Amino acid sequence: MTQEILVNVTPREKRVAVIESGVIQELHIERASARGLVGNIYMGKVVRVLPGMQSAFVDIAGERAAFLHVADIWGARHRHNASTEPGADAAPAPAEPGPPIEKILSEGQHLMVQVVKDPIGTKGARLSTQVSLAGRFLVYLPQEDAHIGVSQRIEDEEERTQLRERFTRLLPADEKGGFIMRTMAETASDAELASDLEYLRKRWNDIRGQASMAAPLTLLYQDLDLSLRVLRDFVGEGTAAIVIDAPEVHRAMKQFARDYTPASAERINCYQGERPLFDLYGVETEIEKALARRVNLKSGGYLIIDQTEALTTVDVNTGGFVGVRSFDDTIFKTNLEAAQVIARQLRLRNLGGIIIIDFIDMDTEEHRNAVLNEFRKALARDRTRMTINGFTQLGLVEMTRKRTRESLAHVLCEPCPVCAGRGELKTAKTVCYQILRELTREARQFEAKEFRILASQQVIDLFLDEESQGLAILSDDIGKPVSLQVESLYNQEQFDIVLM
Repeated sequence: MTQEILVNVTPREKRVAVIESGVIQELHIERASARGLVGNIYMGKVVRVLPGMQSAFVDIAGERAAFLHVADIWGARHRHNASTEPGADAAPAPAEPGPPIEKILSEGQHLMVQVVKDPIGTKGARLSTQVSLAGRFLVYLPQEDAHIGVSQRIEDEEERTQLRERFTRLLPADEKGGFIMRTMAETASDAELASDLEYLRKRWNDIRGQASMAAPLTLLYQDLDLSLRVLRDFVGEGTAAIVIDAPEVHRAMKQFARDYTPASAERINCYQGERPLFDLYGVETEIEKALARRVNLKSGGYLIIDQTEALTTVDVNTGGFVGVRSFDDTIFKTNLEAAQVIARQLRLRNLGGIIIIDFIDMDTEEHRNAVLNEFRKALARDRTRMTINGFTQLGLVEMTRKRTRESLAHVLCEPCPVCAGRGELKTAKTVCYQILRELTREARQFEAKEFRILASQQVIDLFLDEESQGLAILSDDIGKPVSLQVESLYNQEQFDIVLM
């Protein structure tokens, strides 16, 4: 599948769009004011130990304290694989648990930690004390006992064995750490693997040197910025071109490619057209569509995607698609198309956590299996780790997708100040009745000559029309006049009652 990578650069923001077969599949955004923390290594300070949760809060000089679970403390609980490469071989795990966290950490203690998950919503960053350094072809686990894993995306067992043997011959005699061979290692030469190995070892030696002298809350290592991570993580054999619209970033990426990814250097191009790069490829339009709840299907059906705190739901509807042969055929074709579109939307919107998909009910097991297989096939191109379960008794598909950064909607949007994220407003009539009840309470509590209602235009108009009789009756009941005043800055739900 032909792939193009577009890099749009402005002074305060970098955006990367991954285009496959002319359609945007992924969008990555990095802002100078809120650069991601994943991969960064800090000298942290333990601020609180929670025995009841077997966790600790660690200060890494962020807005919120970061979270460290006992299972992520290297060597204390068990030895596990912390590879950044999805589906990599797991390192052997011990049978017995280690000591509780209160025996390992204490408040005020300094320790080296790495961010494995960015702060999301109200939650702080997730930490681990096991360091993993990602290179072009390798992931270095310096604290790991000698272990060579291979990405499970390389499925051929013979190829996996050959890769291990080839890399083992390249290892220095004094190397005691572990490695994960990434997918791109499959096509790498011995010289490229050796270069990546040397680069990662040098990085780790520098980090250790800094850690021995660093004060608490010091940043020891920062991962590459988005434009350079593109060359390390995104570029593959199917990448036809990498297009950048900023000359200075183009030069930096070109130099990085010559040093670390020579195969991609010739594919890096600088865009100099008059029309904005993202407009040329229709990316801006797709971004706007990706922020909407409704996603239209080409057949006439549509999806409704809702993000909540706990999970994301996707509802499939036939809409205007009526089919040609039978009702079952109509449902089947809509679900098949929806499976492909949902897989794309998960990548584009970067939806993570628990995801529930409500396909249209299908009567035959054959149709359900075909839709599920199509869905799995469409998700196979996604680099993010995920699990997919079959249809439940209610006809829902349950899946999880690893969430390491904010979704597209959370990066670009904020909760509506009017509805506070509910997505709905009280009707003007509801607010009118609420005001009448509040007037009754105020009249019983306070002595006043007159009451004045301050509210939005819609509410005042209703009091002057349909609800004028109700307001007059209430005024007579409380024995006080009630005046109305439009407050143009108030939204429909806002109001005040002033005692005169």
